[in-house]
Amino acid sequence: MDVQDVDFEELYQGATPMGRKMPWDLGAPQPAVVALADAGEFTGEILDIGCGLGDNSAFLASQGLRVTGVDGAPSAIEQARTRAPDVTFAVADATKLEGYEGRFDTVLDSALYHCLSEDQRHAYLAALTRATRPGATLHLFCFSEEVPEGFPAPYLISEANLRETVGRDWTIERLEPTVYTTSMTAEELRQSVQVVLGKAPASLTGLDTDGDGRVLVPVWQLKATRR
Repeated sequence: MDVQDVDFEELYQGATPMGRKMPWDLGAPQPAVVALADAGEFTGEILDIGCGLGDNSAFLASQGLRVTGVDGAPSAIEQARTRAPDVTFAVADATKLEGYEGRFDTVLDSALYHCLSEDQRHAYLAALTRATRPGATLHLFCFSEEVPEGFPAPYLISEANLRETVGRDWTIERLEPTVYTTSMTAEELRQSVQVVLGKAPASLTGLDTDGDGRVLVPVWQLKATRR
């Protein structure tokens, strides 16, 4: 199985070899997102795009923010509504965002961008521009080229790609490396990759872990303002 060909709807149904434990499902908000919220980086009407199972949306809503979580996988949205019934969730195509024109003041992309092909990324940023107000803020996390060989990443993203794609209609204010917390220990990740690929991963060395033993993956952290 090529991770670029993963069907996320099947994955959220537990219908892939990976099973139901997904590397990004912490059952809690992503620590990097919590840090942004603690710094007051979310204001106005919030779009959590590619929200998955909705834990970031639920956390932001618990801070008194108005949040809409959208995802392209209906099964993800169904489960998100079960986890956080008081939050607004909807199925939506991130490359179109029809019906959301001019609505949002802050966008959170917590690991969606690197799931999109190059053509999809351009359509996605155009859709975000349409769905936001002038002056809106985008917070984006995506896998960097520092991710080691063997890690199940759909695409690895360069700094140049972000500056070219996001920079068309958005002013990049911050672009720096950080880490993204996964739900898996190093051994759980190795076993999961072996099941998905049908063979032992080439290499998963060099990844740090947090205090709970969860693998930390190198990502870009981007903040941009819509012109």
